[in-house]
Amino acid sequence: MITVGLLWHSLSSGNLGVGALTESNIAIIREAAEAIGQTVRFIVLGTGTRSAPPALVGKLEAGGHAIEVRQARILRGGFRDQIRRCDLVVDIGEGDSFADIYGFKRFFYYWLSKNIVCSLGKPLILAPQTIGPFNGRLSRLLAKQVMRRCKTIFARDHLSSEYLRSLQITENCREAIDVAFTLPYQKQTFEAVKKTRVGINVSALLFNGGYTGANQFELNIDYPSTVRQIINTFLADPTVELHLVPHVIVPESPVEDDFAIAEKLAQEYPGIKLAPRFSQPSVAKGYIAGLDFFVGARMHSCVAAFSAGVPVIPMAYSRKFAGLFGSIGYEHSIDCKTQGNAAVQRLIADGYKNKDQLAIQVQRGMLLAQKRLGVYSEVVGKNLKAALISNAA
Repeated sequence: MITVGLLWHSLSSGNLGVGALTESNIAIIREAAEAIGQTVRFIVLGTGTRSAPPALVGKLEAGGHAIEVRQARILRGGFRDQIRRCDLVVDIGEGDSFADIYGFKRFFYYWLSKNIVCSLGKPLILAPQTIGPFNGRLSRLLAKQVMRRCKTIFARDHLSSEYLRSLQITENCREAIDVAFTLPYQKQTFEAVKKTRVGINVSALLFNGGYTGANQFELNIDYPSTVRQIINTFLADPTVELHLVPHVIVPESPVEDDFAIAEKLAQEYPGIKLAPRFSQPSVAKGYIAGLDFFVGARMHSCVAAFSAGVPVIPMAYSRKFAGLFGSIGYEHSIDCKTQGNAAVQRLIADGYKNKDQLAIQVQRGMLLAQKRLGVYSEVVGKNLKAALISNAA
């Protein structure tokens, strides 16, 4: 059995995007191991403390695999003990946390964890993720230092690849795509109605002005006002059934809790359908899969829609959106940092009007996504083989 540490993954995060990355990465690594006749013990090291979902545990155990969940308390000796048990460590940085846009303290924590892994002599793969930006000079220096120690770095989009080249980090870099494109799901069946089901994901983080409450992400729109205009437009159309779909559900952190904002808006607009508090990312994806059109500000809600074949208009607050979807030829993201309210309303209206054409582009994009993930899977397989040989030596 090969032991793989999954650093900065989580199976209990209220951010369903992080859960989607984790479940998808487990599936990819498991498949790569089974291809060489091996089983895997996964050690999930992240912010969550709850055990893995029983359905996932059962699925893994049925194939001879095992899974443990540990909190990544990197300043304690227990973290090093867990890393020492690993033959390979795969770090996904919660998708976009290897950057300093969320503050230097958070960046430093992630940087330090990577150095600990490398210092213990364990091969470290950075799974497909957004790399940077590192706006501070110190952040850039530290990021370059630790990335040179990694076995392989996978950018999940062409903008991150270009950014790596600008930092002169090239020798150990590859480009793939977000692993959540592979997240399995079961499409939800709704009650039959002669209406078009439209879903909107409202980001509580943007609605509340970021962690600072003062337009932290420097949007060019008044996000709450824009959201209400989008809602009013769709509610005014008698052929539309409108759904609010939260994708980050963290009651303990009101500034981030999409469900609290969605619930507030549902009370404000009684004609809206409110999706439930999803317990797992695959359930959220199944719900989104049952919709006909989707607008989202949480990137992984948009990935869920896209990979389920639903035409989607992402509302971007960082370059990770355009980079990710642009890498697979889908150029329908709205840039809320540069485009104004009128442009946002027009682009959503145009997207809805042309949703059948968007659906065709989604299908083409998924073929590219699958090809890109094949590159990542191949490298994972080679590293699992290397770990096997090392164990036998």
